[in-house]
Amino acid sequence: MSLVRSFPPIADAKARVLILGSMPGLASLAAGQYYAHAQNLFWQILGEVTGAAASLPYATRVRALKSSGIALWDVLAACVREGSLDSAIDAASISVNDFGAFYRAHPGIVQVFFNGAKAEASYRRHVLPALADAIAPAKLVRLPSTSPANASMSRAHKQKVWKRTLRLSLSA
Repeated sequence: MSLVRSFPPIADAKARVLILGSMPGLASLAAGQYYAHAQNLFWQILGEVTGAAASLPYATRVRALKSSGIALWDVLAACVREGSLDSAIDAASISVNDFGAFYRAHPGIVQVFFNGAKAEASYRRHVLPALADAIAPAKLVRLPSTSPANASMSRAHKQKVWKRTLRLSLSA
């Protein structure tokens, strides 16, 4: 098993929504980009919400997230994991990102969306207890994982849930 580290957050001062994954998979780590696996639905869904198609260059998609008020990060800063699956993360090795500093730097974030169950569970277990209530956004919502490993739900249903939730949040 090897030590893996997450990426810096994608965010700017006007971020209102934070989307959290658990830890980048091997394809993402190799590419140096969030959600780089070709079968992951993340950029397809976000492209439909932000207007930046998944086929556009990564930097363009990142700018579209920022201009839409969306921040992106991972709960874990580092962990020991073999392969890409969340289930392979060694729980004893988990180190979380500094959310206190992040929320202080991005006070406009009012909603957090989790890309799957592992991101939500890790945040609730390792992050929330260390945060002051005034710092943490109150609205926390788990969305279905966009990972191809999440085969319990159809692609169409995942897309529908994500798009409806994000569009409602960003229009509010």
